[in-house]
Amino acid sequence: MTIKLLLTGGTIDKEYNELTGELGFVETHINDMLKQARCQVDLSIQQVMLMDSLQMQGEHRQQILAACQTSQEKQIIITHGTDSMVDTAEVLGKYISDKVIVLLGAMIPYIFKNSDALFNLGSAISAVQCLENGIYIAMNGKIFSWRDVQKNRELGVFEKK
Repeated sequence: MTIKLLLTGGTIDKEYNELTGELGFVETHINDMLKQARCQVDLSIQQVMLMDSLQMQGEHRQQILAACQTSQEKQIIITHGTDSMVDTAEVLGKYISDKVIVLLGAMIPYIFKNSDALFNLGSAISAVQCLENGIYIAMNGKIFSWRDVQKNRELGVFEKK
């Protein structure tokens, strides 16, 4: 069974620009991550957008929703920025009940030492294969239902409400 992997951006895919000193997007690192992890799962990868989730508006979440709704795959993973991941999960949770969708992100970009990106991606790939239909967030070894999760900005972790 093929798993759909939708790319939307977030810290997981950011790079450091030496000239400006800013983090931004050049291209996704997902293929490198999957290769490094020696992933053996059949994945269909679709780049929806590459953007910081703080910049996401309603129309961006509608694009993500449409990509999920039109996907033939019943198991979907979404890379997403952590700042508004819960907001997107809520939109998906209101409209989709017949698929397993797992959102993940990273607090530290994949290309930086000590990033949590690879672990979170692996957790999401495993989780999407085991969970019942619903919308979930996979971060730092924990899986949360969209209805019962929040980002604790002070601690930099996701936790139950």
